[in-house]
Amino acid sequence: MWLGGNGFAADRLAAQQVTRCRPEVVTAARANRAFLARVVRYLAAERGIRQFLDIGPGLPAPGNTHQIAQTVDPSCRVLYVDNDPLVLTHARVLLSGDPRGACDYLEADLREPQAILKQAGEILDFTRPAAVLLVAILHFIRDADDPAGIVQTLMGGLAPGSFAAISHLTADLAPGPVTSGVAAYNSVVPVGITARSHAQVTALLGGLSLVPPGVVPVTEWRPSASGQHPEAADLFAGLAVTALPRRMRPPGFGGHASRHARMQPPISRATAA
Repeated sequence: MWLGGNGFAADRLAAQQVTRCRPEVVTAARANRAFLARVVRYLAAERGIRQFLDIGPGLPAPGNTHQIAQTVDPSCRVLYVDNDPLVLTHARVLLSGDPRGACDYLEADLREPQAILKQAGEILDFTRPAAVLLVAILHFIRDADDPAGIVQTLMGGLAPGSFAAISHLTADLAPGPVTSGVAAYNSVVPVGITARSHAQVTALLGGLSLVPPGVVPVTEWRPSASGQHPEAADLFAGLAVTALPRRMRPPGFGGHASRHARMQPPISRATAA
């Protein structure tokens, strides 16, 4: 919704409710989409990743993962995973990748990571490094469903040198408005959202090695050199990598330092289209 699409009636209602509480959510949705583009481009162009497992992409919107990755290398393979059959129907109609690579779709639930790995392994080659994209999706996972354990399971099934990219809603920068927006969203959508602190978002990446600059406000993760100061957004973003043998580690590998212990708008890729 906040990216310019019409969405479904329930999505429109939820978007309206949240926007009343936190108008900056529109800026946040766009900032989150820009992060997706930056992190995919970085992984493909600078880290040599050619396989992407994009979980919870929501309805298609401008700048989809396969479009960005295959601009860097047409042979990139992208698998979208969502548990909404309507999302996958739209994706199959609207999205097509470069024939030199792959663009495919899988219906599965993030709360069942082993099932995702099993099915995705029939399309992607998990003996080679891959990137798991969890962009604005983990805040839909309740604490009781162990989001950190989900990330750990997913990454445990991938080859060394694989990456996990996340963005996640936080109330750290604007506790009152964001908390109100979360409550408004949860009042009309059965699958609620959970805003988490900087420490909690960082903990979702467990023992993985953070890629500099660590877990930071989404607009501050490797921003483009536009010279413009980005507007704040109520999301943290981070990228982490599974361990490589020491002899294979590039300069600057890993590093757990984060430049910020401060925070920032709620967006779900499922409702942002």
